[in-house]
Amino acid sequence: MFPPPLTADAEALLARFRAAGLRIATAESCTGGLIAGCLTEIAGSSDVVERGFVTYSNEAKAELLGIDPSLIARLGAVSAEVARAMVEGALGRSRADAAVAVTGIAGPGGGSAAKPVGLVHFAAARRGRDPVLERHVFQGDRGEVRLATVARALAMLDALA
Repeated sequence: MFPPPLTADAEALLARFRAAGLRIATAESCTGGLIAGCLTEIAGSSDVVERGFVTYSNEAKAELLGIDPSLIARLGAVSAEVARAMVEGALGRSRADAAVAVTGIAGPGGGSAAKPVGLVHFAAARRGRDPVLERHVFQGDRGEVRLATVARALAMLDALA
């Protein structure tokens, strides 16, 4: 289902987290669960993947992750601040030791000059530490943007192991 390089990255990440005794949560908007899906494609991943939040709608972000709707109204769902709130919500509402969050515009529509198609905001954090935030604009069609987002999210998680 996933390209072999992504599967290999997921397998290596899981091994590192398993060796460290750490568990992962994901909070996903534009990927719709693909990060968790890539991780759980690997047999035995249940000892590392604690849970995944698919928060595609703004309401889901508020209800499942506890994000203040006024933050989304003020800055938009695709923002560094919302990505940060998503990762903090994932850690706060799980038993995971580390989490990654993504929110973006996969396309083909929905972009603007300020927020183009391919824009993705990332946040990754270990419990008790400040999140690492990144902003990327990926090229390609919807599928390519989403897979590039998964790859970057896995790399950010791997850095937390």
